[in-house]
Amino acid sequence: MGAPDPDIDLSDQQLLRYSRHILLPELGIEGQQKLLAAHVLVVGAGGLGSPVSLYLAASGVGRITLCDHDQVDLTNLQRQIVHHTESIGQAKVDSARATLARINPEVVVESLRERLEESRIEQLARGADVVVDATDNFVTRHAINRACVRLRKPLVSGAGVRFDGQVTVFDLRHSDSPCYACLFPEGGEGEEMRCAVMGVFAPLVGIIGSIQAAETLKLLMGVGEPLQGRLLLLDALAMQTRTVKLSKDPACRVCHG
Repeated sequence: MGAPDPDIDLSDQQLLRYSRHILLPELGIEGQQKLLAAHVLVVGAGGLGSPVSLYLAASGVGRITLCDHDQVDLTNLQRQIVHHTESIGQAKVDSARATLARINPEVVVESLRERLEESRIEQLARGADVVVDATDNFVTRHAINRACVRLRKPLVSGAGVRFDGQVTVFDLRHSDSPCYACLFPEGGEGEEMRCAVMGVFAPLVGIIGSIQAAETLKLLMGVGEPLQGRLLLLDALAMQTRTVKLSKDPACRVCHG
């Protein structure tokens, strides 16, 4: 997302740590410099936020702001891989920060144990290059979407329940980009599908969260073709994927005009 920071020179240790990225001609040293200079806001430190934060930290994203109001519970450990048995009872953001520090101590992780209101989401998103929605409820998803629409911030959205997952990118820097409300209009979602009630196949959120991490890294480095305008759907029981094209809804009350 822009030029690499010329003030960021990779040390010998960083050249080794990120050597498998640097070897990729699409990324190289310049791509890694972009990651080191980047700031990502991740809302949610559960099933999706776990693989997202793990891969962002391991890849060398310079600053990660991680938000979640909840604490680690025994039932989380089946799928929320950033947490450990000894983390039970801790705030999820503190547990995650400790894990990420063990993986890559160079990354600055800001952990916020908050139930975010929309004004707070907008405040946090304003300083981020990309926002990742790793939440599990429509109210928060819509609040994140509205903030990103107003700020024209790229939003990487994912969801997973039972054996079904979905992921897409709303690159709201572009005027023709659909937003989350184009896909799921506000007030029209019906009953929430929560893991606590419906259940979730453990690797499903790992797959979806890893795709979210990949899309975030691509956006930050400006490489490849993001899932902008495309919704990737995964049926993990049959292990089949399909992609649905998305377009801006002219009747959307959030992003139209």
